[in-house]
Parts: sequence; C-alpha cells; structure tokens
Amino acid sequence: MSVAGTEDIEDVESFQRRAGVWIREHLKPFDGTALSAASHARGDKDEEDAVERAASIHDRELQRMLFDGGFAGICVPREYGGQGLTPEHQRALNEELVGREYPSNPVPTFSPCAAILLEFGSEEQKARHIPAILKGEEIWMQFLSEPSGGSDVASALTSAVRDGDEWVLNGSKVWTSGAWWADWALCLARTNWDVPKHRGLTVFILPIHQPGIELQRIEMLDGSRHFCQEFLTDVRVPDTDRIGEVDDGWTVGTRWLFHERMSYSSPYVTVAATGHRRALGGASLVSVARATGRLQDPYTRDRIGESRMLDVAVRELQRRLRDGMTSGKMTDQAAAIARLFHGHAHVRRTSIGFEAAGTAGVAWSDDDGPARDWGLNYLIRQATCIGGGTTEMAANVVSERVLGMPRERALDRDIPFRDVPRGPTTRG
Repeated sequence: MSVAGTEDIEDVESFQRRAGVWIREHLKPFDGTALSAASHARGDKDEEDAVERAASIHDRELQRMLFDGGFAGICVPREYGGQGLTPEHQRALNEELVGREYPSNPVPTFSPCAAILLEFGSEEQKARHIPAILKGEEIWMQFLSEPSGGSDVASALTSAVRDGDEWVLNGSKVWTSGAWWADWALCLARTNWDVPKHRGLTVFILPIHQPGIELQRIEMLDGSRHFCQEFLTDVRVPDTDRIGEVDDGWTVGTRWLFHERMSYSSPYVTVAATGHRRALGGASLVSVARATGRLQDPYTRDRIGESRMLDVAVRELQRRLRDGMTSGKMTDQAAAIARLFHGHAHVRRTSIGFEAAGTAGVAWSDDDGPARDWGLNYLIRQATCIGGGTTEMAANVVSERVLGMPRERALDRDIPFRDVPRGPTTRG
C-alpha cells in the first residue's frame, strides 16, 4: 500500500474534524428502516428483490457521495482515485461514521477484491477498475467456493483452458453474496490438472452479467435469497483480465484469503467503528430486552454484558492482529485467529439475543418491534462459522501455520490433481 509523501499528508486530527463536519452535513442518521424492510420482505420474492435492488442503488449513491467529498479510498493511492492516506486516517473516518448511513456492502468489493487488484493487478487493470469501484460504479463479488470443494478452495474444479489470447472457463461457483446485482467477480480457476492442486490455479476477473454465466439464487432457511450459485459455460476471458501468473493463483489466493479474513479491519474498508451495522439484524440487545420486559432481569443483564464484552474483544483482537501483521511481528496467517474468534463470538451473541427475545424469538409479529426476527437469526447463526472459510479450517491454520504444530495428514499432497480420487461426476 503506497502512501503519498509525508509532506502531503494531512494530520489525522484535522482530517477527523473535517470528516466529521462533512459526514454530519451529507450523511443521514442511520435508522435501520431499509434493513427492517429487507427483513420483512423475506418470503415475498418480488418485494425482496425490489428492496435489495433499491439498497444496491442507494449504496452506489452513497459511495459516489464519499468519492465526491474526498472520503473514498482513504488508503488507496492517489493515482487510482484514492486519497493516499494512512490506516490511521481510515480508522478516524470510521469513528466519525458511527450512527450515520454509509455503503452497507464494503465487503467483498473493497476487501478482498479491490485489495487484490491493488496488490497483484496490472497497471491497466488498476486504472480501469479501482476508480470505478471508488465511485460506486462497480460492485465486486468473489467466485471462490464450489459445490464440491467446501472450504478447500484449492480443490477448485472450475477450469480455464487457453485459446489464443483468451481463456475459456467452465464450472460452477456457489455462496456468492448478492451476485445478481453486482458487476464484476474475482474468479479462481484451474489451469493445470497435472500438478498438485495448489500449483495449477490461476485468478481471473470477469463481468458477471454476460453470455455463458447463469445465476441461480439460493433460498435460505430464513426465506432470504441473498446467496447465489453461478454456472459458467464457455465463458471467454481475455488474457489481459488475468491476475498474476498462470498456474500461480495460489500465491494470489493466500492473500485473497488473508484479506477476506481481515475484511472489517482492512485499511480499504469504510465501516462504522462500532462494527458492521447489519450484524444480528441491527437491533441492540438492550432494546430487545427492554421490549420484552427483561431489561431489569439480572440474568439478562449479565448476558448483555457478556455480549458487549465479546464485541469489544472482537474489535480489539482485530486491532492487535492488524498491528502485529503490519509491523511484521506476526505472520499474515494470524488473520485466521480473528476468523476463528469472530465466528464463535457471533454464534454466542446471537444465542444471547434469542434468549432475550423470549417468546418473540419463536413466533413474532410486527408489533414485537426489536425482538422480531431473532428466531431467524438464531436458526442461521452457524452460517457465520461457514462463510468465508469454516472455523474448523481457521483452527487448522492457527495450529499449523501460527503455532507450528504438525500438519494434518493430506492424501492429495504432492500428487497431480488429475489423479486425486473424486466422485465420478466431478472428475476433470
């Protein structure tokens, strides 16, 4: 991450004051209305589509406002439309955003996608896409997970075959958040079947809405259809849209996974300092306990304190890991520690909210106010331990690559990926 010369950098204190004034003048207070509308649209597909589409348009407008105000891409180099400032400036902006509306989907557009473009993209790719991202003209998603691979992303079966100056991609990706209203994707594909799985991968970028890409939305247990599965059939990608070297996609992939694990503490992500506002439906545990008459109950108050402690611990752990990795005192693999803790903390906080909701956590109506929907949050709470790589995979990374414990035995190590035993319908 390049930064302008120190003589050109505004000090953090004056930047924060200026950002605070601009935010209060241009960004409305966040009231959760759109979030509530999206929640109530579950099950009504047309209404849900309209709400999500409107939210996407609003996010683009907010991102453009940040860009026009000089507050987009705080740590992005100036030559690509950013501000060329420091992570401290980004944290100052995030502090000023508390209680105000801002683009609700900075992940994965800014981290990992924009971060990967900045780290591995060509000059032409960065000049073409980074300014468009900062202006809200492009929203990016990850074509990473596959139906057959789970969290073992190196087992990708989506193939890319060279055809002159183009590549032809075939395969399927899954669990892509919001792909139906996004624009571009970062895609991991297999370009060599005759080497071990980690050595035959290549990363590409491609527009999502084009001939050969079929999107299917996945209906979740709570009725939402935010996730998608994509089917790629003879999708042509110019070699100029390749990221990194051919067959060296795992070098890009390891950084990709790092940026994904550290998304909400990334210097490229603008998000209110108190955390992601979509978490747990946006309703605070205090408001839930008050609505259900449990606010004075000692047990409930103790659980609210526990939830608050977990929230603080998540934030401070990310801060410590970020500082450690930035200084070189910690390996980048330490990002898995944050992934592991965040997953389990989210599950516990959701369980606490479900208890506080009482009977409204089992059956609810609009009259239940902030207590509504906690039953749905509880039913899908484990998704946080799956999306972005499972917590079990994160535990393996912590044990093997952070603590130096013996590696888990793998039967597919050091053999050509073509020879790895697979089911009859998934062989290359």
